[in-house]
Amino acid sequence: MALPTQKRSTSRQRRRASLREIKPKTLFVCSQCKKEILPHRVCPYCGCYKNKPVIKMKEKK
Repeated sequence: MALPTQKRSTSRQRRRASLREIKPKTLFVCSQCKKEILPHRVCPYCGCYKNKPVIKMKEKK
């Protein structure tokens, strides 16, 4: 079975582990309803994408 030829230094281990860091999601403000949504998605609140209504939303009673 293959084994590493040299020990991996602590700084190199931590540099590799830094790529698995959990980053916060980037949110944008919907131009119609002013709620935060994920980028490049249809707004789940008003159904608009790029200032145009894409899907009809049911009105809440």
